Formats: sequence, C-alpha cells, structure tokens
Amino acid sequence: MTGMRVFYEGWQMECCGRPFAVGDEVAWPLVAVTTEEHRERCYGAEAWVENHGDRTRPATGRVRAVELVRQEYLVHTDRRARERLDRAPDPAAGSEGLVVLPSPYRWEAVPGAYTLQSADSCPKWFEPDEPGPDPGPQRLHRTVGALVTLEPTGDRP
Repeated sequence: MTGMRVFYEGWQMECCGRPFAVGDEVAWPLVAVTTEEHRERCYGAEAWVENHGDRTRPATGRVRAVELVRQEYLVHTDRRARERLDRAPDPAAGSEGLVVLPSPYRWEAVPGAYTLQSADSCPKWFEPDEPGPDPGPQRLHRTVGALVTLEPTGDRP
C-alpha cells in the first residue's frame, strides 16, 4: 500500500475534526515531521494534522487505512485528591454552585508501549480506560489518535 503516514491526534479530532473512514477524500492542514523526536511522538508518521496553526492550503488525499493508536500509561493516584473527590457533593443531590476539584491522577506515557488497532473509520471521541480506586500505580491505555495512510491527491506538506 503506497501513501504517506499521517498522525491525527485525538484532541485535534475531538476539538475541531470531522470523523472519516477508509475511502474518504479529505483535506487536512498537515505539518511535516522534521525530527526523530517528533517522529516518535507521532508514532512514526511523516506528518501530523494541525487544526490550530497557520491556515495554509490543506493537503488533500484519499484515506487508504486507519489504525487507532492505543498508548499505555502508568497512572499515579494522589490519595488526598482522590479522597476529596470521593467526598465532593453530588450536584444531583441539591448542592449549591459548581464544585471544581483537580484530577487525582497523573498519566505518564510508557515510551514505546503502544498498539495499533486496524479500523474502518476514525471516531470523533476517544474513550480512555478509567483508573480504579486503587492508590498504587496502574497500567492503563488511552486511544490517543489515529495513524492514517493517506494517498495524496494534491500537495504534500
């Protein structure tokens, strides 16, 4: 299969993207990967979708394959923050005002620990595994985006 590999980060899709499927013609603002460090952060892709940068003419192409990227994380739990969260008033129970509490979790990506899951399409929303109440470090996964094989039909980044 020919084409270029493009990383579509999950937050970019959730914020401003439109779901797509294999066979779709797309037009995305792409940024070329220029360093080895960035290539690792983009899971080996040649370019990534940047919906918030300089609005240059988008690259066009046909989606030939979609692989969802599931990154493994080591999740650390702050016990005190977790206890505050557990004691927070339930808004449905008639509490007054908005209660904002910090997340009790710190997600640390495990370098090189990811899997690719073949898919027919890219979803709008990516659901992570949720940490349980266990205070010890937990190994969980998050779908962080999609690696797309894009057959260019126009300009490349």
